[in-house]
Amino acid sequence: MDTPQNTALTRALTELPGPLPVRGVIHIVIPHTDRFTVVGNHLAQHAGLSTVAVGLAVRIQSLPQGTEIGIKALAARFPEGEKLIAAALRELEAHGYLRRAVTNLPNGRIVTRTVFCNQPMALLSPRVVAQRPAPPQTPPPVQDHAPEPPAPEGAAAPQAPALPDVQQEQEQAPEAPDPQDHAPFVALVPPPTAPRQPPPPLPRPRELTAELHRAATALLSDLRRHAPQFTLSENDIRQLAPAVVAWLERDTHPDTIRHALTNDPPRLLRHPAKLLKHRLTVLLPPPLPGADDLTAPARPRIAVTPFQTCDGCERAFRAPTPGHCRDCRNAHAHAHGPTHAAA
Repeated sequence: MDTPQNTALTRALTELPGPLPVRGVIHIVIPHTDRFTVVGNHLAQHAGLSTVAVGLAVRIQSLPQGTEIGIKALAARFPEGEKLIAAALRELEAHGYLRRAVTNLPNGRIVTRTVFCNQPMALLSPRVVAQRPAPPQTPPPVQDHAPEPPAPEGAAAPQAPALPDVQQEQEQAPEAPDPQDHAPFVALVPPPTAPRQPPPPLPRPRELTAELHRAATALLSDLRRHAPQFTLSENDIRQLAPAVVAWLERDTHPDTIRHALTNDPPRLLRHPAKLLKHRLTVLLPPPLPGADDLTAPARPRIAVTPFQTCDGCERAFRAPTPGHCRDCRNAHAHAHGPTHAAA
């Protein structure tokens, strides 16, 4: 017997409107009406989470409140082992989706509570707290003004109704709303009408010679041979050529410039001239250092006083020129000092 094939997907594929992509996945979207879980693309397409962690997070979101999601409980329910599930839980905990905290119960027991948040980045932004509704005020009961029977003799006179206490009125009054509940929402993303900073200008060469301009124009015109999506118009080449000359002035090889401009382009490149303008401005290399810049600075020489031999006692001492040491000079000064004084 032949293997049974499901032709439902093939039949649904023929019913999709519009041209279909030549390669890649084709989505057949059928709206859910029951038993579905909303998962954000920040989790489904998270670049820092493994596929096991993303799948485990989706499983945890689909579980009802109060379900055990410990390592052993998940390993008993799913085909993955305990080590793989433990590693996935650590990834979710590192990125803020999961938190495990130890809590002391009133009866003295210690339990571990697991909290899962489907959108942890929303907790970091300011949120507007809804105003608590004021409790409804019940109207006072309507008193019947029917004539009261006369009080018997000897009975105490009826007391006047006590005035309501001020404190009691304050307790019955609705609580004043907290001013923090009406804190204005602070937008973390600037609005579309916010002024934008002008883009940095294209680099300008020191001297735009005819030879360098011709080489820059040829390099830009030749980009479409290496990457067809970088087909430029004559006006675009005329505007970008001075920036390429600035690269050539800094002794950049043409192959290096071509690789920096065309490497890893976006999948859908609509404005190649804008991308080249950005890369020519941001990726501009510094000038090559000269030979004097690469040499190490000369260390300062320390002058060392040489040793001399004393002419009198023949001891070694440091002095720039030959002669007598300090002791011989002092002895000679003391020996001739009284003679000069007597004279």
